[in-house]
Amino acid sequence: MKKLLALTLAVVLLSATLVSCGTTLEKDAEGNLDRGAVINMYLTDEVYDFDPQQPVNDDAKLKILHLLFEGLTKLNSKGKWEKAMMDSYTVNPDDRDGYSITIELKSSKWTDGRPVQAGDFVTSWKRLVDTNNKGEAASLLYDIKNARAINLGDVSVDDLGVSAVDTYTLKVTFENDNVDIDRFFTNLSSIALVPLREDVLARYGETWSSVTNAVISNGPFAVKAAGENGEIRLERSSYYYRDTESNEYLDTYVIPYRLITDHSVKLEDQLKGMDENSVFYLGNLPLDVRAEYAKKAEVADMMSTMSFYFNTTDAPFNKAEVRRGLSLALDREKIAEILTFAEAAEGVIPEGAFDTSYKTSFRKEGGKLIESSANVSEAKKLIGNAKGSFTITVRDNEADIAVAEYAAEVWGELGFKVKVDVTGTRAETGIDPATKSVTEYVVDEYDEAYESGDFDVILVDMTMASPDAFGTLAQFAADYSGNGIEMDAEAGYPYYPHVTGFDSEEYLAIIEKAAKAESAADRAAALHEAEEMLLEEMPVCPLVTLQSAYIKSKILSGFDTDYYGVTDFKRVKMKNYMDYKPDEEAEEESKSSEK
Repeated sequence: MKKLLALTLAVVLLSATLVSCGTTLEKDAEGNLDRGAVINMYLTDEVYDFDPQQPVNDDAKLKILHLLFEGLTKLNSKGKWEKAMMDSYTVNPDDRDGYSITIELKSSKWTDGRPVQAGDFVTSWKRLVDTNNKGEAASLLYDIKNARAINLGDVSVDDLGVSAVDTYTLKVTFENDNVDIDRFFTNLSSIALVPLREDVLARYGETWSSVTNAVISNGPFAVKAAGENGEIRLERSSYYYRDTESNEYLDTYVIPYRLITDHSVKLEDQLKGMDENSVFYLGNLPLDVRAEYAKKAEVADMMSTMSFYFNTTDAPFNKAEVRRGLSLALDREKIAEILTFAEAAEGVIPEGAFDTSYKTSFRKEGGKLIESSANVSEAKKLIGNAKGSFTITVRDNEADIAVAEYAAEVWGELGFKVKVDVTGTRAETGIDPATKSVTEYVVDEYDEAYESGDFDVILVDMTMASPDAFGTLAQFAADYSGNGIEMDAEAGYPYYPHVTGFDSEEYLAIIEKAAKAESAADRAAALHEAEEMLLEEMPVCPLVTLQSAYIKSKILSGFDTDYYGVTDFKRVKMKNYMDYKPDEEAEEESKSSEK
């Protein structure tokens, strides 16, 4: 009986091995293995900057960044962290430098073939907390020794408690020994904490994330085209966890070869392409057909709250009661109806964020803090005699424009003169240090307005950097904003506040209380207090929580959605994909054979 069991087990293991060594790749006319499917799609709206540490105030950017980069950890469907780039870790409670952990990396490579190293995480995290850079997610690293002091300009960035012990071993030393390791690893799933290459940053400077050939990434896909021509082309990274010296197939870890979005084709025409088998996936739908497709689409909650930011330094937004009045006048159910794939916001923090652990919900514990329907009579009382004209700054996409125009109409009925400013892009040129040739890149004027605070009211997708509510709420406290320090400031408060200009010592004290709390319960209580105050002061006006929705062709399978609501394309298969491959693509790929 034991021999039979052993034989059965051996057969099962052999079968599993054979399956793992299989391939989805089809053969060309000459019998050579092709590289894989080329999938025409509408992945998401246009994105021009691929810097994971810049504010992710657009869910379109989040959807692409998660395909390009990967951090040390990831979250499973329940929000529990799992290993990603991290192979193993060791806790060192008696380290002479302080309470620390060492992390061993898995073997993987960047899209240019260079191994991912521990020093790449050191480069990334130092950049995030460096006071000379703006990084709204910097507070996610404040558990690390000297991280906060560096961000406030008190010590050198070289004093950050993170170092490369050797090529593939990372050491992290914490500020104190009561760090919550579980929460720290959860935060490491943030797109802001992925590795970055020092040589790339040095070579291209500030334009590295906008020049296509400079965007070297460590995730499953690489950017091969993006810019004014309207095309975003992502291509499988053949180096993603793959041993290129072995006989592993190209599709061992990533199945599709290319994901192509042509933004020069109108969205309604992309929808028609689904019927004609020229487009196979739509990650966005025209507003006028969303209701029709609501039950047909695959829908997932995103940890993103569409919100208005008010510039609190200018009238009439310098008065909290006016800001609250403008918020009360809006019907959030109406906005959710406009977007279809959204729900009326109940607070700043959306569902999906943790309270005391990944098993508890911050939103459920905090309750509903915002009414879904409008209260115009109360809004008028709060606004009083405030009048004037102002502009709503918005990205050039159908959904955002519709929401902004609705708000402009409502606020116009209150006596304000409101204009909607749809931002655009412009092309700029620079010199590629590697080739010495002139290179062109695209500047998003919306991002410029956001980062400079040059707006009256701006519509943002307030995307959480991690499931920890602290990272989102802390940004509104100047010491935690990540916006650096004002070196020329006179005596007084030297730290740049949040982009809204909101600056409250009382709010800062609440965030400090959360940061210093010795128990998860006390920390959560302080964060709920912070959210309540934020909604009382209203520098941010939450509207709806966003959902990711897509429709796909029946010949595609293997989709997954991560905890952040982003579609994962690594295992997507396209049945008989050679039948749909463009002729020139098929001709090009027929010259390539599998190792």
